[in-house]
Amino acid sequence: MAGILAWFWNERFWLPHNVTWADLQSTEEAAFPQAEDLYLAFPLAFCIFVIRMLFERFIAKPCALGLKVQANGPQKAQPNAILEKVFTAITKHPDEKRLEGLSKQLDWDVRSIQRWFRQRRNQEKPSTLRKFCESMWRFTFYLYVFTYGVRFLKKTPWLWNTRQCWNGYPYQPLMPDLHYYYLVELSFYWSLMFSQFIDIKRKDFGIMCTHHIVAVTLIFFSYVTNMIRVGALTLCLHDGADIILEAAKMANYCKCQKLSDLLFLTFATFFIVTRLGIFPLWILNSTLFELYEALGNFPALWIFNVLLVILQILHCLWSYLILRTAYKALSKGKVTKDDRSDIESSSDEEETVPRSKTPHSTVTTNGTGGANGTNGYLTGGTCSEEH
Repeated sequence: MAGILAWFWNERFWLPHNVTWADLQSTEEAAFPQAEDLYLAFPLAFCIFVIRMLFERFIAKPCALGLKVQANGPQKAQPNAILEKVFTAITKHPDEKRLEGLSKQLDWDVRSIQRWFRQRRNQEKPSTLRKFCESMWRFTFYLYVFTYGVRFLKKTPWLWNTRQCWNGYPYQPLMPDLHYYYLVELSFYWSLMFSQFIDIKRKDFGIMCTHHIVAVTLIFFSYVTNMIRVGALTLCLHDGADIILEAAKMANYCKCQKLSDLLFLTFATFFIVTRLGIFPLWILNSTLFELYEALGNFPALWIFNVLLVILQILHCLWSYLILRTAYKALSKGKVTKDDRSDIESSSDEEETVPRSKTPHSTVTTNGTGGANGTNGYLTGGTCSEEH
């Protein structure tokens, strides 16, 4: 194991020429980032998760109820043993042939069976109350960490001149505020890495999972190699847009549609400017060119740049989805659907199979046939969700 670790942490790979790990050991005169510092991120991630549970239960939920956020989940489907067996054991989306067979077996109208399956699928989806609580937690955390980052970074010279990120590198002492900032950010991303499997699942789950993996990897290795100045800039730049996004979601869940749409368009503008403008021109320019000019070439430099380029590709994918939604908002006068909506909270489009029998009297529809609400970036006029 010691041999594997020594091979992995090869100084000629991770550090510039003529620099060794011994050079970056903390002394009484100066402290430098140490890999073992990051072990604290795991218990802190657990603490953040516990704080989140308490926050959602004792702060976010009362706020949601005070704002008249709908507490009940979707309407439950009428109990039916045959349809339930098909739903749980065979398929949640029966095809036309199976619908016809069930229609004859139950003497139900095909449209009524379709509605039953839609209600049954919606029955497993999260309530608006749960979505509001999750968004309020994220809004609060992002607001706190972004405010902390801005207050700290505005006092630093590398905020205004990114070449200062590499002035004296890697012999840059670790500042206590920067150490705390990095640990909190890494702990939060670790908590998201695990909670994403129990959180409301969105259409962009794969992209988001990739983002979390890239983010954790960048935070870890940039800390160990003391590239934390540019790392702090990257973290702070990414947190700002998320504050507006979560605020837009909360306005949507409160059915404040005009405020929700306004916040969404503000978020879209801020996201495009920061992720497609400032990030490549400010961060990528510094790591691709300024770092190379200051220290020359070494392998880890390109590892970091590849990860940052992957992050930029994810920014482009999200920007496409946001621009598509913004275009609909401008062309139709409101945000109709969000292309990053939650899968669980979506309502299925009503099928267009013609009626074959009179509807069964005890089967009811689940609201309207169209999409009803969104929880991704934003929503349409009735706070509807898109599948």
